[in-house]
Amino acid sequence: MSFRRALALAACGLAGGSVLFSAVVVGKQPGRGSDTDTRLGSSSATVPPATAAPPATAAPPAAAAPPGLLLLPPSASCPPAPGWIERPAANSGYWDSNWDRREPLALINLKKKNEETGEEELSSRLNHFKAKATRHIFLIRHSQYNLDGRADKDRTLTPLGREQAELTGKRLASLGIKFDQIIHSSMTRATETTEIISKHLPGVKKVSTDLLREGAPIEPDPPVSHWKPEAVYYEDGARIEAAFRNFIHRADVKQEEDSYEIFVCHANVIRYIVCRALQFPPEGWLRMSLNNGSITHLVIRPNGRVALRTLGDTGFMPPDKITRT
Repeated sequence: MSFRRALALAACGLAGGSVLFSAVVVGKQPGRGSDTDTRLGSSSATVPPATAAPPATAAPPAAAAPPGLLLLPPSASCPPAPGWIERPAANSGYWDSNWDRREPLALINLKKKNEETGEEELSSRLNHFKAKATRHIFLIRHSQYNLDGRADKDRTLTPLGREQAELTGKRLASLGIKFDQIIHSSMTRATETTEIISKHLPGVKKVSTDLLREGAPIEPDPPVSHWKPEAVYYEDGARIEAAFRNFIHRADVKQEEDSYEIFVCHANVIRYIVCRALQFPPEGWLRMSLNNGSITHLVIRPNGRVALRTLGDTGFMPPDKITRT
């Protein structure tokens, strides 16, 4: 990958593909008398003289690059994304407040608003669609499992994996939270992890789903040598995106109290969900690493704001019990 291409990808990553240009710090190169004489390939960033005035008919000049900064050209573009990934519009800013399609104004059919309907009635209707509760999402990665199993049913938890699940269950129970439900992947290692955890959370209902099964969510950037065929991302990616849209969103307007939900699934799924929820470039999912039995805590506020409380926490496990298989 060329240096220019790498900088273009960095610019796309900073704003989810919505930036027109980005400033990248460039150090002073040996043998040059000034930081402003920095080159990218055969092009150079030139700062016009401060006394130069634009012609009377010309448009206002673009801001000059400060010393030590190199502006990417506006033509720098992001790599195309799969059809199921929605990129923010170029003028939408850094945060899409309607990311889950539950922004109150988006739920109102304004075409039905007649001429007699005033701002007061519109405000009342908006309040009707506003969420009132906060959702706490606890994403648990399954425990260590038998890697030699050929089929999913053979990939059961190892003795250490069962210990890890016990520790995770005790940790969740120690939080003193009344959990609403446990939703888990239908794969064997996630199901077994759920069964052990649920012993420490009696009375919490369990729901199994195929949407949370492990897979390759989207081609990572930087790329990797495994998972080369595009069909893998095409088949798994749409399903994992469907899991995100189904489970990760602000509370329903009918929900009166805060909720606490546990999702037991897989590293790839959790990393992708974190990137999507925080509106980071989803292609960066592989830059994070998660231990077995780890806890990731997302908070979704009624106004749609999302916060990451913890990422892959295993501080409750002894060092000799921590693995990443």
